[in-house]
Amino acid sequence: MKGNPYTKTIDWDEYWAEADEGTREDTSPSADLVLEPFVEFLEAKLPNGPDAYADVGCGPRDLVFEVADCYPDATVVGYDSAEAVLEANRDRAREASRDLRFEQTVLPAFDPGPQFDVVTCLFTLCYVEDIEAALEALYDAVAPGGYLIIQYHNAFAQAHYSCIAESPDEYLGEDTTWSAETFADRFELVIEGETLLSYERIHDLLGTWPQSVFAVADGTDPYGANRYEPLVYVPK
Repeated sequence: MKGNPYTKTIDWDEYWAEADEGTREDTSPSADLVLEPFVEFLEAKLPNGPDAYADVGCGPRDLVFEVADCYPDATVVGYDSAEAVLEANRDRAREASRDLRFEQTVLPAFDPGPQFDVVTCLFTLCYVEDIEAALEALYDAVAPGGYLIIQYHNAFAQAHYSCIAESPDEYLGEDTTWSAETFADRFELVIEGETLLSYERIHDLLGTWPQSVFAVADGTDPYGANRYEPLVYVPK
């Protein structure tokens, strides 16, 4: 899985081209974990909705479609590195008669031109080797007064994932999302500590303290892995 142009660990074009429906759901957990608090966050912070929203590393996720449904006047764009998943999303949007755009971008590079009121990047940064450049590019795409929402891995995740990588058969059964055979390769950047973030590191890079999305979306309980993989927003 190494040596591809997108990340150090996974060739996402190949991955999504070969993925069945179960794999797509397992690799895109935001519908189960993030969608409800994200919608509650938007209602609290932007009661009239965003004028423009971007989801970077969108995969086959529901966030862009949910925002388009809730805010039909908003400009909604999904970005991903894999053309296979972008084309599938375009087909889905056409079938649903939704006015959505899906464009290719490969983090850490992200320069969409116009800025967005809200930019999300979920379950993606752990695969991007130059995570600092990616974070800065994402924040640059947020309009003044807007929000960057990210999910990231921290030092607790590194310790937990290292234990799994050392004894994958003890942690990963048939019903788990990840394969015991590929876990260590897939999360190599987390295990090596190359893609770890913290509140302090985000503040040092962006000059603004992140805050938990669940402090705003207090009607939703944090997902179980939030201690290892926090969901935060960074105001601009």
